[in-house]
Amino acid sequence: MIDDGEEIPLLGGDVTVGLVRVGDTVRRPPGERDELVRDVLRHLESVGFTGAPRFLGVDSAGRQTLSYIEGEVAGRPWPEWIADEERMISIARLIRAYHNAVESFGIPTNLPAPIEPAGLPDLADPPELVGHQDITPENVVFRDGRAYALIDFDLLRPVSRARELVNLMLWWGPFGADDDLDPLMRGLDQPRRCRLIADTYDLALEDRKRLMELAIGLNERAWHTMKYRAETLGGGWQRMWSEGIGDTIKHRQVWLEANADSLTTALIS
Repeated sequence: MIDDGEEIPLLGGDVTVGLVRVGDTVRRPPGERDELVRDVLRHLESVGFTGAPRFLGVDSAGRQTLSYIEGEVAGRPWPEWIADEERMISIARLIRAYHNAVESFGIPTNLPAPIEPAGLPDLADPPELVGHQDITPENVVFRDGRAYALIDFDLLRPVSRARELVNLMLWWGPFGADDDLDPLMRGLDQPRRCRLIADTYDLALEDRKRLMELAIGLNERAWHTMKYRAETLGGGWQRMWSEGIGDTIKHRQVWLEANADSLTTALIS
């Protein structure tokens, strides 16, 4: 059992509560796929991937104990550097390194079902590896202006590389009309940024061709899943729904459908 000590509250994400720092460790409550998170973090350590926290055990309160990674993390309000292109490119490089490291972990077959409504359409997108799936500004640690590590692995799940890149572009492209984006992320050349992400990652041509169709399908699913989680889990999910995340997702759907061709052209030209 991990020793306890003075607890310093840390800013969590949209749904994580009770996140604290104790010395050079972080304590966080177990998530919905706690065992998978532990196994993946152990695997990443075993293959020498340094861009993720180390899983150190469980403390007396039953919380995950992870190594604390020093660096710069965006909080709300986002900092002025949030739209910096070089930082975005470095994240794509980090995600590629993460995928290279996690690929040998394989795809587990005994995972609990995801918390989402029944009857969602099949996207015909078979998984290739265990993806992070939550590459928000709050979940990337920077050092010297470059992405150094990923944190918050609670949404780990088997996905395709293309699906992970959709998540990356969603936040860092970003996907959406200016009115629905943070002021610091408005007026950007989104097709160019998405192309830079794909090029840095070295995304395959066939994945680039289908990326926007996948993004549109995932965004549609996201509306139903967010609504379901708000109704069944409450907490941060309900707060986000009450604050209008459902409307934002619907607005994004319109934007994705209107800009799919131009984004695809940028990705493959």
